[in-house]
Amino acid sequence: MLPKDLIRRIRKLEIRTRKVVSDMLAGQYHSVFKGRGMAFSEVRQYQPGDEIRIIDWNVTARMNEAYVKVFTEERELTVMLLVDVSASKEFGSKERTKAEIAAEVAAQIAFSAIANNDRVGLILFSDRVEKVVPPRKGRTHVLRLVSDILTFQPQGKGTDLSTGLTYLTQVAKRKAVTFLISDFQARDYEKPLRLVGRKHDLVPVVVEDPLEEAFPRLGLVEMEDPESGERFVVDTSDPRVRGRFARAMQTARDERRKLFKKLELDHVELRAGDDHGKALAQFFRARARRMAA
Repeated sequence: MLPKDLIRRIRKLEIRTRKVVSDMLAGQYHSVFKGRGMAFSEVRQYQPGDEIRIIDWNVTARMNEAYVKVFTEERELTVMLLVDVSASKEFGSKERTKAEIAAEVAAQIAFSAIANNDRVGLILFSDRVEKVVPPRKGRTHVLRLVSDILTFQPQGKGTDLSTGLTYLTQVAKRKAVTFLISDFQARDYEKPLRLVGRKHDLVPVVVEDPLEEAFPRLGLVEMEDPESGERFVVDTSDPRVRGRFARAMQTARDERRKLFKKLELDHVELRAGDDHGKALAQFFRARARRMAA
């Protein structure tokens, strides 16, 4: 049994998410993510303009007139949510932490998927694989995934994108649409990112907080690294300190974007305080335009 306050949070998130899905995402999701291929559906009489290559010669011989094969897209997809639950995700300077933003975005994607009759699975990871929920369909299943993202207490504190990505390649034998939701505060993940991107339709979703872009001017502040536990004092009134921090974060952001471009991965960047449903919709529209070009 879930606590009543958690049930209320999940229900509120479901209502907000369903509105976003119905208003903006479901149709765009369908047009952007294609099925596994074409499957035979039926035969019909040949019509002028039909491709000769799709004539069904066996049926044509029996019926003494030309018939062609009709194919339809195998629509059903498997969607995997690969969600970072490391300690850094608990940070948040706005109304919600990065973990709560990740849960909301995952819910929007999951409800879009089940609206298109797709299956959704979940892999939670930190510096290890923490929990795996196999892909299934249905509202109850999606609510379980959201609950897991919001409440799961990981054993690890660090972030190792390679661990989550490598595990996915081992368990997902067929192509899956994979959303990697993380703050990407990690190192040495280019190789597994490339491998997953080759096999699956991989979409990195970067969750950021404004305070991770620049320090506010607050004087001497004691800070703690949530992943290592290291504590240190920072003089945020010193413009040189703020400048070095801002440059380092911008450099990391630029290098990450270059990597995504190099690997030809469409990605989404989400900032705390922004409209995440609108950001996802803009991503889907931009991807649809690129695919149509």
